Amino acid sequence: MAISISLVLLLLILAVIFLRNGGLKISHALVCALLGFFLASTSMAPAIQDSLAATADVVSSLNP
Repeated sequence: MAISISLVLLLLILAVIFLRNGGLKISHALVCALLGFFLASTSMAPAIQDSLAATADVVSSLNP
């Protein structure tokens, strides 16, 4: 749960930065948000969640 909350916050911060810099229009942000909501309700959602969790595990195991 902590990974998904952190990921949501990171994506939210990036979206705000893109909106402020003019690289992302509000309509584009809404389309991306709707895509995320619809994608979460598909049968691909568990596979996406597993791949994000595996990626987070790999990144957290890296030593600087």
